[in-house]
Amino acid sequence: MAQIRNILIVCGEPSGDLLAGSLASQIRALDPQIKINAVGGQALTQSKANVFYNIKDLAVMGLFDVLKNIPKFLKLKQIVLDKIREEKPDAVILVDFSGFNLRLAKDINNQAPVIYYVSPQIWASRPGRIRQIKKFIRRMIVLFKFEEELYRSAGVDTYFAGHPLVDIVKIKQNKEEFLKDNALDPQKTTIALLPGSRKQEIKHILPVMLKTAGLIAKKYPQAQFIIARSENVELVTYQRMVKASSLNIKIIEGRTHDCLNAADLSLVCSGTATLEAGLVGNPFLIVYKMSLLNYLLYRPQVKIPFIGIINIIAQKKIIPEFIQFKACAENISFEAVALLNDPKLQQKMQNDLKDACVNLGSSGASLRAAQSILPLLKK
Repeated sequence: MAQIRNILIVCGEPSGDLLAGSLASQIRALDPQIKINAVGGQALTQSKANVFYNIKDLAVMGLFDVLKNIPKFLKLKQIVLDKIREEKPDAVILVDFSGFNLRLAKDINNQAPVIYYVSPQIWASRPGRIRQIKKFIRRMIVLFKFEEELYRSAGVDTYFAGHPLVDIVKIKQNKEEFLKDNALDPQKTTIALLPGSRKQEIKHILPVMLKTAGLIAKKYPQAQFIIARSENVELVTYQRMVKASSLNIKIIEGRTHDCLNAADLSLVCSGTATLEAGLVGNPFLIVYKMSLLNYLLYRPQVKIPFIGIINIIAQKKIIPEFIQFKACAENISFEAVALLNDPKLQQKMQNDLKDACVNLGSSGASLRAAQSILPLLKK
């Protein structure tokens, strides 16, 4: 009788959990008997993985947040290493979360095949990390074509799967039905706010977005506003900030893609959400802000001209970026109103988004990634 194979998956943020959940589902589809243990969240749980550590309170922003949480990360690393010794997995799959996962890979030290899914952004900062990757990672599975060339040139076993968001981003309800079901006026201009999936992001970014919404409302009185709420952040976090703003804004949970589809314009936190917005294809602006000390430490490490992933894969700025000091309501609202008043500019942005998203690959990325992983298992 064949021994049941087992895999351990480690991710640390909601965006990674989303991709890991899709990957785990495809692995199980290929091998229904396989056992999957995971550090993850809702998506991995829904994939029927055994989530032995929930990441709900794990996501942090910037160096100072990391330093404050070092004991938590050290404890988690020990939990994972103990789990590896106990289960002796046939492979360990590390998903994004490079600050933690690259250190974990070093401590695993090739005791099991370590596969990295969603590349650390060595093309943006700290390129020297590729030496550690080459030493401790059996295979790097990348989401962007340009990453494949980068890693292979350094001698890293690399597989380009494409981006799972091509399949994950789905519109469940058309604009008219969505507006009706949420008691929104179809005659008004709808603006969506996506302030991030982590509590710290929302703390820094949502107040800027709300102030921007207030300025847009004065210049554009026919506008109505919605917030796409992350399921990883408590409702009260949003409610307090909305109440303080005195704006009439509807908070909608778990419908990010429908919110983006219903919006004539969105303000989107930099990160995976910019790809989701790009795939939906409606006009948006990128907004990002962190604590000043974290920004001053982070910014010198970044060696590329853009921060938005959608701009990076387009290799040009197709979406305006409002980062840190530029992320003020006056700047953002001015650009937002100009965009709302210029149908030609909106159409150009939509055309550019369509062209950029070609770089994400074709449908079936999670399945291709799963197919590349199973032959690497120890047994």
